[in-house]
Amino acid sequence: MKTSWMTTRQTKFTLYTAVYILIVVAAVSVVNFLANRFNKSFDSTSNKRFTLSDQTLKIAKNLQQPISITYWDQPSKFQAARDLLDRYKNLSPKIDVQYIDADKKRTQAIAAGVKTLGTIFVQVGNKRQEAKSLTEEEVTGAMVRALKGGERTACFVLGSGEHALDDSAREGYSRLKDLTEKNNYKTQTIKLLEKAEIPKDCTLVVMGGPRRDYLQPEVDALKTYVEDGGRALFMLDPPLKFGRQEIDENQALAKVLQGWGVTLDSDLVLDVSGLGQIFGLGPEFPLVSNYESHAIVREMKDVPTGFPIARSLTIKNGDKTTVEKLFSTSDNSFATTNLNSPEIKPSKSDKKGPLVLGAAGTYNSSKGNGNGRFIVVGSSTWVSNFMLPFNGNRDLYLNMLNWLSSDEDLISIRPKAPEDRRLNMTQRQVSMVFYASVVMIPLLIVVSGVGVWWRRR
Repeated sequence: MKTSWMTTRQTKFTLYTAVYILIVVAAVSVVNFLANRFNKSFDSTSNKRFTLSDQTLKIAKNLQQPISITYWDQPSKFQAARDLLDRYKNLSPKIDVQYIDADKKRTQAIAAGVKTLGTIFVQVGNKRQEAKSLTEEEVTGAMVRALKGGERTACFVLGSGEHALDDSAREGYSRLKDLTEKNNYKTQTIKLLEKAEIPKDCTLVVMGGPRRDYLQPEVDALKTYVEDGGRALFMLDPPLKFGRQEIDENQALAKVLQGWGVTLDSDLVLDVSGLGQIFGLGPEFPLVSNYESHAIVREMKDVPTGFPIARSLTIKNGDKTTVEKLFSTSDNSFATTNLNSPEIKPSKSDKKGPLVLGAAGTYNSSKGNGNGRFIVVGSSTWVSNFMLPFNGNRDLYLNMLNWLSSDEDLISIRPKAPEDRRLNMTQRQVSMVFYASVVMIPLLIVVSGVGVWWRRR
């Protein structure tokens, strides 16, 4: 009787165990099937570090032809690449990602032009581009180059005290040069004093804060260029009259812009809202969070930008131009016309905010080259080395370039660089953490153990 009862009990236990095992195996199989069929993930990082940017999503959504991404490396490095490249594969069925062992298939690697391990090729039809590193910025950039094709060149005017592309100081443009080139533009400098003509290979022209007046032949060259269908970005500072680096009025150029519908006001915009203090900035650094509906700024909502030492603009449509506001300062801002002193002295004659700092216009050209496009910003330091990384400045600049070069489909918020989220601690805090983790916690465990042993003794 006892033996029968034990046998029955063992049988039930074995049956229960088998059923539980089958349930667990079935659950794991279903989960693996779903994970393989529907590759989804959740990004809980504060800056969405592991989520592809709006720009990448937009490109993938609008694909008209298949794209192939090929990663050449050793198999041990494939997993690190999958963490990024598989996200592209999941965006669209038109994106195919392949991982190839560059050592095992050496002859194929040589034929493909692989020179180093970790090479990434993006191919669209017969057009192939290389991503220089395993980052979203590089991979998406290679996709853009392969899809768009052709060369795009941003020509920066020099010769009148503009910011230099090779200047790595705070107010230089060396970072701007790197950013421009990473986003599929070649950079080139031109001196209109030597030859008052815009080269034909310039996709667009940039004036980055001239301190001296442009001579009439230079102004005429810029005017003819835009009115014949060219594209130009004018970044012009207020004509300050103090310190060692006074800025000229540039009246000849200002007259041309006024004829197009953009008047450069001779003032200095100051922001007294206190928002700048959050970022360690003073009133001479007006912040912008009010954007219009233009394609350049349509997706810049809730992304602040900063414009140090800026002047305001007054806009209207011209005889052959259509001009739109891009962004304005807050209500708690004003513009002073006292440009002869560094002291900030509000007066009753000051113009109250909000004040326009940026505008974009289209010139209705009668030429066969299409309509000209131009952007005017009342500051040039906002894209200098020390201000370019500030919040949305980088995105705004690239949106301007893409609009000028008629690449509106690329206008969006770009991939973010990883944030430096280091924990800064004082020596006292370090000591507290050390004694709490190395001394106090182990001591409490020992005391608790001794207490339990004493009660059970």
